[in-house]
Amino acid sequence: MTRIFIIGYMGAGKTTVGKKLAKRLSLTFVDLDAYIQSRHYKTIPELFAEKGEEGFREIEHQALCEVANFENIVISTGGGTPCFFDNMDIMNRSGTTVYIESAAELLVERLLMAKSVRPLVVGKSEEELLSFVSAHLAERESFYRKAKVIYRANQMLTKEEINLTVEGVEKLLQTSKPHE
Repeated sequence: MTRIFIIGYMGAGKTTVGKKLAKRLSLTFVDLDAYIQSRHYKTIPELFAEKGEEGFREIEHQALCEVANFENIVISTGGGTPCFFDNMDIMNRSGTTVYIESAAELLVERLLMAKSVRPLVVGKSEEELLSFVSAHLAERESFYRKAKVIYRANQMLTKEEINLTVEGVEKLLQTSKPHE
């Protein structure tokens, strides 16, 4: 039984890495945000607007508890998932956590390219976004660092760079796994 949780800040490439890693390891892939949306028939922004952050985090926690029981799976979480309730402990007890670590400048570069789909970045200049991401990342870092595996990701803009990241994560997983 394998459970791998991919964590990290928004724009770190959690879903991209998770999908490719699952394929390489012949595991099922679940994106936690997509799972929540399919269960509630609403987008994440709609749930945030309707329930507030506290209500959304409760929904997210419940969904995490559900997927943490799935077997032979790679799960990409939302950027905030590890930072609420005992979510990080749940993930560490249930499987292997992988933190995709990226510098704030690199995250900003990726977020600017995805501006239309990220509500938190809409309307922010590059300087404002860098300030926001740096501060937010600093707040979340202590949670992310509880991961069993930390992979420092560089550029992931090309297919080749993404594949190198996935290969690097896979190698770290092979060397960090005790006994399963």
